[in-house]
Amino acid sequence: MSDDLGVWAYAITQDDGDHDVSFLTGVAGAPVRTARAAGLTILVSDVDLAEFGEVALRRNLVDLGWLEAVAQAHHSVIDASSRLFPLLPTRLATVYASDESMAAVLGAHREELLAALRQVGGRVEMGVKAYAAPGAEREDAAPAGSRAPVADGGADRGAGMAYLKRRTAQLSARAESWRSALAGARAVHAHLSRHAVLTRLHPPRTPQRSGDQREMMLNAAYLLDPDDGGGFATQVAVAADAHPELDLDLTGPRPPYSFTADDSEAQETEPRGPGEGPEGPA
Repeated sequence: MSDDLGVWAYAITQDDGDHDVSFLTGVAGAPVRTARAAGLTILVSDVDLAEFGEVALRRNLVDLGWLEAVAQAHHSVIDASSRLFPLLPTRLATVYASDESMAAVLGAHREELLAALRQVGGRVEMGVKAYAAPGAEREDAAPAGSRAPVADGGADRGAGMAYLKRRTAQLSARAESWRSALAGARAVHAHLSRHAVLTRLHPPRTPQRSGDQREMMLNAAYLLDPDDGGGFATQVAVAADAHPELDLDLTGPRPPYSFTADDSEAQETEPRGPGEGPEGPA
């Protein structure tokens, strides 16, 4: 392999025979091929290190247009191949200098990879996001006409006290709505977890990141056997009916990206609202 080329990894499967992936096209339009190491088969394509090397990736990954195109190509390879054989998806932008360096890294983690492959191979991931239903009072949205009056003598003191009472009631209602939504999210997650092989909790996304102005209370992934997707969707509908304080969004099935490796963003054991510390919202 040329020193100008690296190896982009898509997924790992067990080396139990030849896998025809010649019909797949990967990132940057490169053909997908297989490489073998430590009793594993890895789906890869050769990429130009001028665009996909470590330094270039740091620059390109903040280019949303570039990232979207690359992520779609990466997903397309994994999605198509997952329909052919059990696999373990790799993280986006996993690039090695050569087949030999890839073999060395994977060989050192062979038993872990095999265990992960046995756990997720052939299974699918469904995602559920729960949002606080619209209509709850927001802390930063005082009702029209409720501005704090400017102090102008004794007559205004009564108006000032009335404003403070309204504001206190508003904040109390908002806090109670938040607690209700969070309790609902925890109940939904507990219910859905009983119908999944494994679960992963990711931090709720802020409206700035998600593009959704609703407050996200749950951002979870559920690992399922492939025939269980319909039953799981039914359970999501049951949970939605039981918790009108929440809006539930279901995505999938898709390859089990959330279950392929340790995830530093998926260590919680139960849902927390955005910005919530141990004692509640920040």
